[in-house]
Amino acid sequence: MTTPTTQIVRPAGAGHETLNVLLICLLILAVAGSVVAWRGVSHEPEPVSSHQLDARRDLAASEQGIYADLRVTLDEIHLLREEQQSLPTPQSLADEGFAPFAQDASSVSRGGHAWRLLGNSAYFGHSQAPAVAGSFLMRLNEDAPDIWLNRAVDLQVPTDLSDAALTAAGWKQIVAQFDAGVTREHRH
Repeated sequence: MTTPTTQIVRPAGAGHETLNVLLICLLILAVAGSVVAWRGVSHEPEPVSSHQLDARRDLAASEQGIYADLRVTLDEIHLLREEQQSLPTPQSLADEGFAPFAQDASSVSRGGHAWRLLGNSAYFGHSQAPAVAGSFLMRLNEDAPDIWLNRAVDLQVPTDLSDAALTAAGWKQIVAQFDAGVTREHRH
């Protein structure tokens, strides 16, 4: 008879596997970091003219809200203009519940603007609290409607709605720039 042989098999150490996994992770991080550094592009915001304000950078939060409301309500104003053959009054827009014309808690906290129709081409929102939000003017030109802001405390209703007259009276045109910083999208 033969004597039984006992063989001891030790478990494989995880040290080599762990080291290999860590090296692969470091390699992946190094490659990803170099790609980001190599392909990264800094996006400086486009400067606006002296008579303009950037909607994202130059407006207070309440002013951004009113600006956004005016842009959204603009579509409804165009539809109502086609139906009625004239611009709807601020009161009719308020009755329909369109912001910022409706007098609710939101409009009060954003400056309590008193809206009026100027002729058949513009809406003027006089701010009751210029420290919270300035006064707004939305001109409804046929080609491109535009929105202006004036933060003056003793503001008068504008009579001349031309660009030069508004600029001379301290009004600033609000422009919205949509660049890669906003959309987070790169097109190469």
